[in-house]
Amino acid sequence: MEWLRRVSKEVSLDDKELKNDLEVLRDYSLNNGVLAMAAIQLGIDKRLIYIKNTDVNNLLDRTVDESIVLINPVIEKMEGLTTFWEACASCLNNMGMVLRPYKVSISYMDLDGNKLSKVFEGFGSTVFCHEYDHLDGILHMDKSLEMFDMEPEDRAKFREDHPYEILEKTGDYKKLVEEYGKRNKN
Repeated sequence: MEWLRRVSKEVSLDDKELKNDLEVLRDYSLNNGVLAMAAIQLGIDKRLIYIKNTDVNNLLDRTVDESIVLINPVIEKMEGLTTFWEACASCLNNMGMVLRPYKVSISYMDLDGNKLSKVFEGFGSTVFCHEYDHLDGILHMDKSLEMFDMEPEDRAKFREDHPYEILEKTGDYKKLVEEYGKRNKN
């Protein structure tokens, strides 16, 4: 698990392995029950993310493929606050309640070297931020407010009673996290 703690390296567009690395990410994502995948999770030490599914209503639908490829993504702005009981293909049965921004604005490159921008809102922001953390060696367990060891079938049932929740759609994410912490101290 030590490799998961690495900070991934910037990608050069003249990297001869780049297309192959992206194909590995895509194949893994399509053939496994994941919403998205950061390259480091598959041992590829590069700032690459493949997003397959950002629809909270179709978490278990393996046929959804949004095919969003993000090369060297950078978070420009985070707003709002949400909670979700996250799990991860790299973290066994560890499921934890994590605070994430409702909206995240990012910049990234595509395969042609074009610098693009994108906004993820709602559950899409949660999916992106989970994968983005992997690029910096951060796991959802590091941010979890509460943790359970739970099998995938049990997680689906648990999430029926503990769904994705939007706490705030606007406001500075970091300030909202701080306020949430103060309100919910034991």
